[in-house]
Amino acid sequence: MTSKKILTLETSCDETAAAIVTDSLEILGEVVASQDELHRRFGGVVPEIASRAHVERILPVIDETLRKAGVTLDDIDAVAVANTPGLAGSLLVGLVAAKAICAAKNIPLIAVNHLQAHLYACRLAAGVEVFPCVGLIVSGGHSNLYHCRGPLDFELLGATIDDAAGEAFDKVATILKLPYPGGPNIERIGRKGDPKAISFPRSMLEPGSLDFSFSGLKTAVLYHCRGQDMTGQDQVDSMTEQQIADIAASFQAAVIDVLVKKTKRAAERIGARTILMGGGVAANGTLREAMQQMADKGRPPRRLLVAPKQYCTDNAVMVASLAYYKYQAKLFAPLTLEPSSTG
Repeated sequence: MTSKKILTLETSCDETAAAIVTDSLEILGEVVASQDELHRRFGGVVPEIASRAHVERILPVIDETLRKAGVTLDDIDAVAVANTPGLAGSLLVGLVAAKAICAAKNIPLIAVNHLQAHLYACRLAAGVEVFPCVGLIVSGGHSNLYHCRGPLDFELLGATIDDAAGEAFDKVATILKLPYPGGPNIERIGRKGDPKAISFPRSMLEPGSLDFSFSGLKTAVLYHCRGQDMTGQDQVDSMTEQQIADIAASFQAAVIDVLVKKTKRAAERIGARTILMGGGVAANGTLREAMQQMADKGRPPRRLLVAPKQYCTDNAVMVASLAYYKYQAKLFAPLTLEPSSTG
């Protein structure tokens, strides 16, 4: 029997991505067009610039993906697209392209939750079934914990109530005058620092909470650099490289402590033997090491599956991983599907 081919699109933020995957999760082709250079001088993603760049790139990205896979649109059996959550204008570009192809070729449309797709990158890399499990998503806009009972049965256990982990990384990088994107540069310079040099706060919220809050930690870094009353002169320019590295390492350690402890709490609460971790911040090597140590020390030890680094940031392969299950279950979306920025 000829395998079915699914074209998947991801435009939720500032990456224009497409992939073609079979109904047995074989990746035939993939392309990711980054917008980092467009947003670098602003120190973060500008929604209007992002959506315009998606308009310019979506068709070339789809065309290049088809070429890499050695197929044409006539060979595609379904189109999957991330329609929530994300930047409304960015999501709309991918969704319009997906609906146009489905209408023209009379093939089904599959709607994918961008956040849940991050966890399916772990499933794809594992090559085996991973459910039930606890899933942690750590990205620029979200820090979420899920009870994943099955491939299509997710329960939100905890979420960001203010700054997400990735957002805190970017904001602290700005305070320390490090280049964009902030996360990788905090990790890079933090390798030279002492994670115990500064005792930054660990916000665990109320007892038993699985929600996340990193706004206070970001503010603590700001006070450390500019004084408690914020009237002092910015001291970063006069700091040595070692002092900046110590701040970066101490900040990173505080974020990781909270992420690890809350993930452990969630796993213990539901009796999970497997932990999935995905999202942009999941590429952080120090976080990976700390999470692995926590999993190994469990009684009994837990299995940790982390998305490959190339699939931690936004990509279409992770969308395909979830679309695979939806295609098998014939969970198709109408062509009236709309994007949702909140999910």
